[in-house]
Amino acid sequence: MKNQLVEEWLERGKRDLETAKILFSSSDYYEIILFHIHQAVEKYIKGFLISHGWLLQKIHDLEVLITEAIKIDDSFKEYLDFGRKLTGFYFEERYPPGPVSTYSKEEIKQILNIAEGVIEKINILWKK
Repeated sequence: MKNQLVEEWLERGKRDLETAKILFSSSDYYEIILFHIHQAVEKYIKGFLISHGWLLQKIHDLEVLITEAIKIDDSFKEYLDFGRKLTGFYFEERYPPGPVSTYSKEEIKQILNIAEGVIEKINILWKK
């Protein structure tokens, strides 16, 4: 049952990542792309944590989630600043008031690349 639950988290994260990539290739709605990147990373990390006995918390703060992942595998430290930045965007963008965030296509590509790195690490660790 636990493995099935983890697989469900990873599958949903995969769908968010694929959605972000599709939008990136065909849209200038960068805030929506970032939302899906955040969701993908969040779901992958939650799946990873659950696979190690973590009790689900309904939070969206990647810094908190990555800090939990560091307790399991110290190499997640390299993603802590990324988590802070992406969480900052998430709260800025998802909760008005305020203008829509502006990021360049290059910035979005860099964020997408880092997210793919986090996800690749989790996929490798999950298969161990």
